Amino acid sequence: MSEFNGATLLITGGTGSFGSTVLKHFISTDIGQIRIFSRDEKKQDDMRHDLQARFPEHAAKVKFYIGDVRDPRSVADAMPGVDYIWHAAALKQVPSCEFFPMQAVKTNVEGTDNVLHAAIDAGVKRVVCLSTDKAAYPINAMGISKAMMEHVIFANARVAAERGGTVICCTRYGNVMCSRGSVIPLFIDQIKAGSPITITNPEMTRFLMNLDEAVELVKFAFNHADPGDLFIQKADASTIGDLAKGVQKLFGDTGTKIIGTRHGEKLYETLMTREERLRSEDMGNYFRVSADNRSLNYDQYFTKGKVVTEAEESYTSHNTKLLDIDGVVRKILTTDYVKEELAKAGK
Repeated sequence: MSEFNGATLLITGGTGSFGSTVLKHFISTDIGQIRIFSRDEKKQDDMRHDLQARFPEHAAKVKFYIGDVRDPRSVADAMPGVDYIWHAAALKQVPSCEFFPMQAVKTNVEGTDNVLHAAIDAGVKRVVCLSTDKAAYPINAMGISKAMMEHVIFANARVAAERGGTVICCTRYGNVMCSRGSVIPLFIDQIKAGSPITITNPEMTRFLMNLDEAVELVKFAFNHADPGDLFIQKADASTIGDLAKGVQKLFGDTGTKIIGTRHGEKLYETLMTREERLRSEDMGNYFRVSADNRSLNYDQYFTKGKVVTEAEESYTSHNTKLLDIDGVVRKILTTDYVKEELAKAGK
């Protein structure tokens, strides 16, 4: 990507699974500098040593900034000289956010606003923010905080566009397989321990994408975004029951235990609402949902004929392509984590 030649990219929440995958894609390119912004010094130190071991010729490109998106000063201190931002910092665990909703608000909503204000003030060229399917028709605190985050993104994108400055857009995607805190590593650990896999509800469906696909979605948004656009990848899904069976097919069957739905969980996830689908553009492997750029002066708008405010259906993990068990196996084998765990097990 020639846009990144000599450029400085800031990744908030950069020590997470997404940031690690970005580094894998970018560290050996002609990018000028990658700034990792996060609050955990231990994770930063671990990442620093890992990069020095795996990429000794390129590790110096990566600079580490201790800070918290909740703290505007620490965010602003990381901005000078930044060309682009990929904003991944978030609280993502659904049950945790149910018990501590204001913590989700402080990180996901206020933290995002801090990042975007600092980006606009510093003259950053482009910002891509990462959201989640749980923001569409949200029923849990994490999803509600992410839905509010998206509205903060779109409001700031409008302001930045009016000033002719920073282009701000958003991506939304489903479950990222083998990311930190996700279910596949838990299943593998349970099998390795000889314990039954714990399943909340085998009929639940979830979108499945790997970390490389998550990075490709952000890159696509980076290259194609107009201010306030939302980008969604078309994604396969599976039931939780078939996902568990797929993991067991690779690592061994230790049985299953149904533990019931956790706090704030849905039966299925929605990546694009009916209202969004009405103004979406099919771009092949992705959907673009354009921003609603009307002003608050509704008197200047009029509609002739029937008013249509939503499409016939939303885009959900129930009505996308559902993978069978063999399809699940092929999908999870696209992740580095599963391949590494199979190698450790001698399979």
